[in-house]
Amino acid sequence: MSTTTLSVSTIPANDLMRSLPIFAREARFEFVRLLRTRTFSLSVIGFPVMFYILFGLLMNRGESLGGITVAKYMLGGYAVFGLVGAALFGIGVGMAGDFSAGWLELKRASPMPPLAYLLAKCCTAMAFGAIIVSLLTALGIVFGHVHLTLDEYAHMIAFSLAGAIPFASLGLVVALIVPFNSAPGIANLIYLPMSFCSGLWVPFQLLPHAVKAIAPFLPTYHLAQLMLGALGAPSSGTANSHWSNLLGFTLLMLGIAWIAFRRREQNA
Repeated sequence: MSTTTLSVSTIPANDLMRSLPIFAREARFEFVRLLRTRTFSLSVIGFPVMFYILFGLLMNRGESLGGITVAKYMLGGYAVFGLVGAALFGIGVGMAGDFSAGWLELKRASPMPPLAYLLAKCCTAMAFGAIIVSLLTALGIVFGHVHLTLDEYAHMIAFSLAGAIPFASLGLVVALIVPFNSAPGIANLIYLPMSFCSGLWVPFQLLPHAVKAIAPFLPTYHLAQLMLGALGAPSSGTANSHWSNLLGFTLLMLGIAWIAFRRREQNA
């Protein structure tokens, strides 16, 4: 059994400062690698952009919902849709591939701090989320005549950065439990129904009542409500309740990931 683990121990302040350039370099390399992987970058960025153009701009041109245009309302939903995809596929499928290829074992044998690998994956998901939000915002302003203040845009970026963490944790669980050959399919089975049931594709008010009853149990719903609230769109619940649900989901996923990792280590 390997004696090197991904466990996080207490790091002295001086060692942490010396490790920061390593963390930054690993995050930069990971971002560039995924950006150059066309099958990943084009699909993760392209799908939310394409869906927003079709359903947020073309099909609902000029219509309003709850005092704001549908184009602005759906901007929040597809922003969440994009960042969830970046986190789930970038970490879940990406780490599963690293496990399968033995790449993670090589990294663990190197002197690189174990936490750098996970932080690089998470930071890359955040970066892709910010890119998707920026592209959708530009499309909404130019082609959908969306009126967006700088404060609203800043809130969207902030929610994208913070919201990537719960879904990065979910991706970690997928990577540790699901074999690489099955990871893309399982990720889609989680990603697509969760997105639809949370009102990311169509306005939440238009969903069937049965789906609306399921939505509050999904993390995508809570992040979407926060995003809609930041845009001045109709939303449900309070910010504290949504953040509490996202925090609880994150802790649950990290707990499951820790158990799965320990079992993997014991069977190694």
